[in-house]
Amino acid sequence: MNVHGTDRLPAVWRGLGYLLGSLLTAAVALLALPVLVVPAMTRAWASWHRRRADRLLDAPRSAPVRAGTWRLLGWLCTYIVTSLTFGLAVLLCAGNAFATAVTVPFWWAFPADDRLRFFFDVVPLSGWGTVLTLGTLQLIVLTALTSWIVPPLARLHARISVALLSPSSAERLAQRVETLTETRAGAMNAHGAELRRIERDLHDGTQARLVSIAMRLGAARESLSEDPEMVARLLREAHEGTEEAMAELREVIRTIYPPILADRGLAGALTALGTQSAISPTLDIGDLGTVPPAVEAVAYFTIAEALTNAAKHSQATHTTVSVTRAGDRLTVEVTDDGIGGADETLGTGIAGIHHRVLALDGTVHVHSPAGGPTTITVSLPCGS
Repeated sequence: MNVHGTDRLPAVWRGLGYLLGSLLTAAVALLALPVLVVPAMTRAWASWHRRRADRLLDAPRSAPVRAGTWRLLGWLCTYIVTSLTFGLAVLLCAGNAFATAVTVPFWWAFPADDRLRFFFDVVPLSGWGTVLTLGTLQLIVLTALTSWIVPPLARLHARISVALLSPSSAERLAQRVETLTETRAGAMNAHGAELRRIERDLHDGTQARLVSIAMRLGAARESLSEDPEMVARLLREAHEGTEEAMAELREVIRTIYPPILADRGLAGALTALGTQSAISPTLDIGDLGTVPPAVEAVAYFTIAEALTNAAKHSQATHTTVSVTRAGDRLTVEVTDDGIGGADETLGTGIAGIHHRVLALDGTVHVHSPAGGPTTITVSLPCGS
C-alpha cells in the first residue's frame, strides 16, 4: 500500500512508533531469551507481535499464534535481527533530525574547542550563517529521509512477522479439522437438545391432549345409548381438544422448519416476522437467489432470536435487519440501538445462535460494547 499526501504524516508516526517499539522489545527479548525459549511464552509473545503487525497493516485481528516450536524460534531470531536493524536505522535518522532541531539554536553555548559539527560530524559550525544554512539543510534531509524510509520499513517488518507466524498449509488443515470437530460436537449437542425439547413438547402437550380425546371418545361410546346429551358434550370436548392438539402440533413443526419459509421464501417470512416483532425492524433484503432450506431456517431463527433479544434485554427502540448474498455466502446482520453489553454466557439466546450457525459451518460475530449499539453478524455457506 503506497502512502500519499495527507496520509503520509500519520503513516510516518505509526511506522515510527511501531519500529521503535520493535527495537525496544527486541532488546528486551535478548535479555529475556532464556524465558522466551519456553514454547508457551514464545507463543504468547508471538501472538502479541502478530496483533501489532495486523494493526499496522490494517488487517483483521488474527487468531492466537499456534505455530510449532521450531517455527516460533525461527520467528524470534528473525524478529530480533530485523527489529534491531530497522529500528537502529530509523533511530539514527529520526534521532539526528530531532537532535539537529534541538541543538541548532544553542550551538553557541558549546565550548569553542568542541563546537557542533553537521553532516555526520564533518562540517564544523563557525557562525550563524553556517548554522542556519547547514542546520536547516541537515534537518530537511534527515526529516525527508525519515519520512521516506519509515513507512515501507515498518510495513516490511510487519509483513515478515505475518509471513513467519501465519499457519502453514498443514497447520491450517489441522486447525480446520479441529474447528470442524468442535462444531460437529456442538451441532450434535444442539441436535440432541432439540430432540429432547420436541419430545418434551409432544409428551407434555400434544400427547396429553390426544389421551384426553381418546378417553372422551371412549366414554362417549359407552354412553351412546344411555345419555345422548353426555355423548354430545363429550364429542364437542373431543372436537375442541383435537383442534388444540393440531395447533400444538403446528407450533412444534414451526420450531423445526417454519412452514412460512416454504410458502413465502426467506424474504416473505422475514417480512411477516417483522410485523410480529415487538420492535418492528427496518428490513434490507438483497437478491438472495436460491438458498438451501437448512440455511433459510438458520437465518430465520437467527433473526427471530436477535429481535427477541433486542426486545427483552437491550431496551432498544429500533432494529435493522440486513440479509445479503455474495457468491456462496449468505450474510445476516441484525443491529439494535439498545444499551449493548450482550453476553452469551448470560442466557440471552446468543449461544443458541452460535450452535445453529456453527452446525452449518458458518461464523458468528457479536459486537456489543457497553452503551450499544449491538450488531450480530452471521455468515452462512449456501453454495449448491
